[in-house]
Amino acid sequence: MSGAPRIALFIDGANLYATSKQLGFDMDYRRLLREFQGRGNLIRAFYFTTLVESEEYSSIRPLVDWLDYNGYRVITKAAKEFTDATGRRRVKGNMDIELAIEMLELAPHLDQIYLFSGDGDFRPLVEAVQRKGVKVSVVSTISTNPPMVSDELRRQCDEFVDLAQLMQKIGRDPAERASRSGTAAPGTPANPSLERRYGIRQGDEPAEG
Repeated sequence: MSGAPRIALFIDGANLYATSKQLGFDMDYRRLLREFQGRGNLIRAFYFTTLVESEEYSSIRPLVDWLDYNGYRVITKAAKEFTDATGRRRVKGNMDIELAIEMLELAPHLDQIYLFSGDGDFRPLVEAVQRKGVKVSVVSTISTNPPMVSDELRRQCDEFVDLAQLMQKIGRDPAERASRSGTAAPGTPANPSLERRYGIRQGDEPAEG
């Protein structure tokens, strides 16, 4: 095969948010896109997340809107709300099926897939895509205790990319956030960091289930 490899990103939004939070970094989605545009011919960059439709304002919606206008293909669905045994309101959301369908459909047109998730439920999906001749790289971390990636998913993939190392290039740590003011210099592109740009607090991503 000649030319740059055809690649695609599949981002499990809730999983990536939880992982970056554990590492103490905010994801800069503009830098993320640039990083992988430099690794090959980036065909698609998918971001999967659930939204709480019953809320008049969802704090993750500004991020979703920004991603939609800035090079990402955002796929959402309504999260399910329920009351647990203690009477507390809970939100659950899972995008595994949607992610799997998109990946299997696009796989024949790709050379490499980067899956941003540590969820072991994706192991059969990774295996199925590999049978189609596509290299699969899993992006998560083993730097936390316990690791955020399942052992079986890490064993199945062709390449493991530790998010802790990747975030040194494309993330912002709390010290950097604290040292910066909220006003960008003229001509500086807005930074789509979850907390600094959108005020998205920890726990605002719906939990997976």
